[in-house]
Amino acid sequence: MFKILEKKQLSENVFFMRVEAPEIARNRKAGQFVIIQVEAEFGERIPLTIADANAEEGWIALAFQPVGASTFKLSLMKEGDYLPTVLGPLGNPSKIEKYDKPVMIVGGGFGVAPCYPIVKAHKAIGNKVIMVIAARTKDLIIMEDEMRAAADELIIMTDDGSAGRQGVSTIPVKEACESQCPPAEVIAIGPPIMMKFCAATTKPYGVKTTVSLNTIMIDGTGMCGGCRATIGGKTKFVCVDGPEFDAHEVDWDNMMMRMKSFKDREQEDNHKCRMQAEADKLAK
Repeated sequence: MFKILEKKQLSENVFFMRVEAPEIARNRKAGQFVIIQVEAEFGERIPLTIADANAEEGWIALAFQPVGASTFKLSLMKEGDYLPTVLGPLGNPSKIEKYDKPVMIVGGGFGVAPCYPIVKAHKAIGNKVIMVIAARTKDLIIMEDEMRAAADELIIMTDDGSAGRQGVSTIPVKEACESQCPPAEVIAIGPPIMMKFCAATTKPYGVKTTVSLNTIMIDGTGMCGGCRATIGGKTKFVCVDGPEFDAHEVDWDNMMMRMKSFKDREQEDNHKCRMQAEADKLAK
């Protein structure tokens, strides 16, 4: 059993939890993820990237959005409650290399949270880090204070201009690529469409670009095949071959098409009436 040590809401749609998991905290590295279950028996397996960890205190941090029945149940849990299953660390760690030029890390919406340990890992080896937080509006910006403290430079972009600069994440990426000191690497984490356009922006400049994919995932061990993606013309499993890949080799259209496979079911599970029914059940 894994105790929830802290729970808070980062924005209207994003929750943050610190969970007691000493073995995972000691062994995890930036870029890795866990799979959790809210219900012990026959519960849905939910992959969540580790947003932070403390090996000495024995906890990991998770950030998530309540987009379906299981994540909605998770959002209703409180400090002191226990998760029956937390499996990890899973996936390959981020490749953290020393560069003479800056590293630009781009987080879109909820994707900002998994960027945090990557920012800290690059700073730990002495890289200059430029962090871009992109969101539709200021109310959806998360972890601004943490990123401001961790990165050398923070750029905030909002679609409506309510915070930072108005525009999308690719604007500062293009500006950086055209500058006198272009980034050695761009790392993008967020909605697939955002990562696709970041890749398209950097490709003409030959800037190395890495993305962390968020495909449909079930077991997290490569056996189910649900997370497969086409990378460089070859089939890869995101859970064991990734989750990070060369952004210029990802077949984005194929990946996004596959991610729509259960869209109707997800919308059904996310219906407010059904969600409220689940909440009522848990309250009894």
